[in-house]
Amino acid sequence: MKQIEILSVNISDIKGIVKHPVESIVLTSTGIAGDAHAGHWHRQVSLLAQESITQAEQKAGNSFPPGTFAENITTKGIELHKTALFDRFMNDNVELEVTQIGKKCHNTCAIGKQIGNCIMPLEGIFCRVIKGGELKPGNVLNYVPKIMKVHIITLSDRASKGIYEDRSGPLIKDLMTDHFTSVNRHFLIENIILPDDRKLLRETINRLVRQNTDIIVTTGGTGIGPRDISPDVIKPMLEKEITGIMELVRVKYGMQNPNAVISRSVAGTIENTLVYCLPGSPKAISEYMTEILPTLEHSFKMIYAIDSH
Repeated sequence: MKQIEILSVNISDIKGIVKHPVESIVLTSTGIAGDAHAGHWHRQVSLLAQESITQAEQKAGNSFPPGTFAENITTKGIELHKTALFDRFMNDNVELEVTQIGKKCHNTCAIGKQIGNCIMPLEGIFCRVIKGGELKPGNVLNYVPKIMKVHIITLSDRASKGIYEDRSGPLIKDLMTDHFTSVNRHFLIENIILPDDRKLLRETINRLVRQNTDIIVTTGGTGIGPRDISPDVIKPMLEKEITGIMELVRVKYGMQNPNAVISRSVAGTIENTLVYCLPGSPKAISEYMTEILPTLEHSFKMIYAIDSH
């Protein structure tokens, strides 16, 4: 398990200025007691790795003491900007959850003007407090990455009997793998093949939701044939429907191929699980996933109440 060592803890009572090191900090449900960035929002605590600071010092030919870049916690051990949203840092006393990588740096930033180059916008990270407690230099936190759990369900009587080779399910897995790799995510993807059975599909989705699956993608059964049942099962199960993605795909690709508008694909959420009900052809999968994948990170921000608009 990877770990980070706390080199310094730093606070300030005014935003946008250099923070000063202190002997220890107390993490509460709203952030760090006595720090200007504490509050009921997602950027309660800022962290910056010494690895990033050292590179900045080499480029500038200058030294930057802890807190120079307004970070609350100066760490050593891993490159923090290569983590992902919802990853966690924890020990027996405290627990932090990553909520933002980098930030927009304003032209009026006092640190940028003073130093000439602030690295927080690129390599600093922000967290919210999951479990409060005391933190001080010398403490060690375990890095626990969020593992995105994805289940892909292929609905096909023939594929479930081995008569037909499932091509859409493996394609979704490949596309998901490429996407999560590109955004530094840890992930676990599993494929399931089911017959076109309403009860079995409903039971499978309910089981996966109970297992805290992050994403469920079904493929097949979105047409108007007698065995096309996936939207009829899934749509009533959705707590919040996401209509825009499916409308976009049907219009965008339907302009080229009118058959695309016949698809009854749906998307939405069940508890904290994103559910996408897609057609069964590899061509359609490529089209739908092209529009879905760029929305995943923002969708999870909304589900987990990270207001970063």
